[in-house]
Amino acid sequence: MTTSEPIIISPDTRRQNRIPPGQSQTHKWPVLDASGPPRLDMSRWRLQLAGLVHREISFSWEEFQALPKVKVFADFHCVTRWSRLDNTWEGVSTKTLVDLAGGVKPDCGFVLAYGYDRGWTTNVPLADFLSDDALVAVTHDGEPLTGEHGGPARLIVPQLYAWKSAKWLAGIEFLAGDKPGFWERNGYHMHGDPWNEERFG
Repeated sequence: MTTSEPIIISPDTRRQNRIPPGQSQTHKWPVLDASGPPRLDMSRWRLQLAGLVHREISFSWEEFQALPKVKVFADFHCVTRWSRLDNTWEGVSTKTLVDLAGGVKPDCGFVLAYGYDRGWTTNVPLADFLSDDALVAVTHDGEPLTGEHGGPARLIVPQLYAWKSAKWLAGIEFLAGDKPGFWERNGYHMHGDPWNEERFG
């Protein structure tokens, strides 16, 4: 990795062995999703934050693009047993988004991320969502995210399996209790830590 700009380094990239148990490294970026990329009208695109925040907010694409950005260097682990190392993501930190919403309320412990693909959600503990290396990414390795990889914006939570990094992000709901998303209702683990092989519930 070479960069002249400040960058957040995901702690998992500092491990001596960066490949979690049961995973194999790939240099490609396989495309996996439940139903294919949705058709999006960017003039109507919104990212909404709702639930247990002090101020519910919504961003248009232009407003979101104007927010301060961070870069994150991280690995990416898919539950289907491949790992892609050395990814550089750029986007808006999840901490920045929560700050803009006035912070979370004391009883908030989880988030539910919603995708623009109808009916798709995934749950993430608040602590993982607010980790230093978590962001809503708009570029990958210096290029805008393509539709097949979750563009224009996707959640990235590097320390969990990649299905937790919701593609085509539409909204984030802040909750007191854990609530299963699409894959969690279909047998996947509620947390999804690759280092503990939390693949299935």
